[in-house]
Amino acid sequence: MPDQTSQKPAETLRSDARENRERILAAAREAYALQGIDVPMAAIARRAKVGVATLYRRFPTRAALVSEAFSEQLAHCVAALDEGLDDPDPWRGFCSVVEKVCMMQAAERGFTEAFLSQFPDHAGYADQRRRAEEGLALLIRRAKDCGRLRRDFDVQDFTLLILANCGATTGAGEDAPAASRRLVGYLLQSFRAEAAAPLPPPAPLGLDRIHA
Repeated sequence: MPDQTSQKPAETLRSDARENRERILAAAREAYALQGIDVPMAAIARRAKVGVATLYRRFPTRAALVSEAFSEQLAHCVAALDEGLDDPDPWRGFCSVVEKVCMMQAAERGFTEAFLSQFPDHAGYADQRRRAEEGLALLIRRAKDCGRLRRDFDVQDFTLLILANCGATTGAGEDAPAASRRLVGYLLQSFRAEAAAPLPPPAPLGLDRIHA
């Protein structure tokens, strides 16, 4: 006769599996924020208090873990861009995207690196990044055409903005959201066409340069 004490009901097993999965994802987001997305899988398993085999059973590759850890944030980022493009006021749409992306970066400091990284075995992230680049270029062109965004704003300046926000939020600790809002407020004012004065040429910064 089977040892009943060694067997768990299916419901309990499913509950344990869900709890393990959530612990792994939470540990991954914490580790990525502190150490970047190159942190070893074994270190994430230790932080989550699960075995390495359990982690790999749920997430067989690092790309799979990163993409799942930030899937909700990615959806919010894509939605913010779509909403910006749908806004009948291009300047308001542009400002909205800048504000939402920077606040996402302040809240989940590992997300920016994850979104902009190259994963050969996970084409979805590369596709989303290309879509983001194309959407940003369109949004910038529309904001210029309506006369609200300074004519010399370059799509590569968005990368500069993200880098500046990354520095502000990383150094601000718990005050990262407030620091981000303040920085974005300053920058959006300087981006307005009526505030434009000659600038040095833009730095050659594509979105892929952030991870590098």
